[in-house]
Amino acid sequence: MNDSSLPSFGHAPSAADLDRLARAALASIPAPFADHLPHIVIQVEEFPDDELLDEMEVEDPFEITGLYQGIPVGERTQALATQPDMIFLFRQPLLAEWCETDQTLEEIITHLIVHEVGHHFGLSDDDMEYIEDSAD
Repeated sequence: MNDSSLPSFGHAPSAADLDRLARAALASIPAPFADHLPHIVIQVEEFPDDELLDEMEVEDPFEITGLYQGIPVGERTQALATQPDMIFLFRQPLLAEWCETDQTLEEIITHLIVHEVGHHFGLSDDDMEYIEDSAD
């Protein structure tokens, strides 16, 4: 059906689009924190895999939009630093969140990157929630 009265939605943001937004958010983190971030790898996947869902005891893959995987800065030693620190972004859950909120995709990804960088520095979810609540 080719009805010109129907709205055109274009294309959903690609993995490359999300990667660009995540790298911009990571680049915006100020010193001295940025000094500890140059080797973080950003990886965009469509969904978290079944192993991760099982490990986190989550049934719905849309509940996880991102994940930090690595050794927090305070726990790092030369012997332990064999794997790169990674931030995973899960595209489909991020796009679903974007559609369900009034935030821009850039705002959602920036918040997620800052949150995952918090894990890189050894902060818990509760620590970050307290900091965010205190800043309001």
